[in-house]
Amino acid sequence: MTRIVVLTGSELRHDYFRLKMAMDSRFEVAASFCEGQEKSLLNRTLDQADSSKLQLRHALARQQSEDDLFGEIVKFLPDHSHSTKIPKGSINDQEIVEKIEGSNADLLVCYGSSLIASSLLQSYKDRFLNVHLGISPYYRGSGTNIWPLINNEPDKVGATFMYLNDGIDTGEIIHQVRADIHYGDTPHSIGNRLIKKMTRVYADIVANFAILEKMPQPKADGKLYRRRDFTEAACLKLYDQFQSGIIEEYLDRSRPDKRSPIIENTCFG
Repeated sequence: MTRIVVLTGSELRHDYFRLKMAMDSRFEVAASFCEGQEKSLLNRTLDQADSSKLQLRHALARQQSEDDLFGEIVKFLPDHSHSTKIPKGSINDQEIVEKIEGSNADLLVCYGSSLIASSLLQSYKDRFLNVHLGISPYYRGSGTNIWPLINNEPDKVGATFMYLNDGIDTGEIIHQVRADIHYGDTPHSIGNRLIKKMTRVYADIVANFAILEKMPQPKADGKLYRRRDFTEAACLKLYDQFQSGIIEEYLDRSRPDKRSPIIENTCFG
């Protein structure tokens, strides 16, 4: 049976992912390393002196949405993930790297950890998987399922499964999914629904890793966003888009606009 080590965070969405992966009988979670919440959206917003009330409301709404969707599930799911809590950023500490390399894992599975800058990139080359909550290469970096909504491109909200390398969301793409969007959605309901979908698909990728096909990589220009780009003006534009009917406009089209092709690996699912 395939043995994996999960590298993730410790917010509710990460706990949901870790616990669900560990319940899958098709593979074994040998260990999981969960970085702290020191740099969560809410904590960053509270720490920034120039954060606006709108940005704080956005961060609080995200936390509440996660609690509504994942809180009770996480509370009652059994934990078979062999988890270790570590400070944010310490995933690259030599002590942690040695523990991971000593786990005899077949695959490393990453979702929501700090950027990896250690020997793991080489020792697990082509066996180190990552999910980017955004559709690469169109949107890379931070907030990549918020910026498509700000830019009125809801067809570019999704998740990208890739092999991890030393770039920012630049690894070879394995598979992509678009977000499922419904009338009445908010930015946070879209994002949390996508996390549930992503978790199911990620488990399928891990279970079928041995038969994954190499897929042609997209040739497209993209945008790279940093955390500092999500200003009060960007936050205001996000909610203006929803007030102006971005979701209704997208869903009312006879065929939702999918001008941006995605990579769909056909060997599983």
